[in-house]
Amino acid sequence: MNILKATKDHIFIIRALSDEIWPVTFKDILPQEQIVYMMDMMYSQSSLEKQMDNGHHYLLAEEGGEYLGYVSYELNYQNSDITKIHKIYILPSLQGKGIGHFFIEKASAIANENNNAELSLNVNRDNSKAISFYE
Repeated sequence: MNILKATKDHIFIIRALSDEIWPVTFKDILPQEQIVYMMDMMYSQSSLEKQMDNGHHYLLAEEGGEYLGYVSYELNYQNSDITKIHKIYILPSLQGKGIGHFFIEKASAIANENNNAELSLNVNRDNSKAISFYE
């Protein structure tokens, strides 16, 4: 598995992955209208460009020419020594195969390289599958 640092040239990949991941991940948690709204708010071309311009870094997992998921993080979150993980999503068919763990390890290593003492993230309180993974 390869981890690639995403640039604005990779936004179409992030958007394609989110189109596959988000509806499945949140179908039992959020109403469809909310999913559509949030995807537009967070994953439109302009929104992703703005995130990248404002310090959000994206990494893509790739293997054999197939993209498996993405993580986004921000170093020195709110002028602190915290690296904030904003998003971490893996294709549903590949969850449980260690990709998410690999992303967390990679984000942790990057945080350490940048003298950030901890990782932080938020998770929807109704997303029990994600909560179990993070715990």
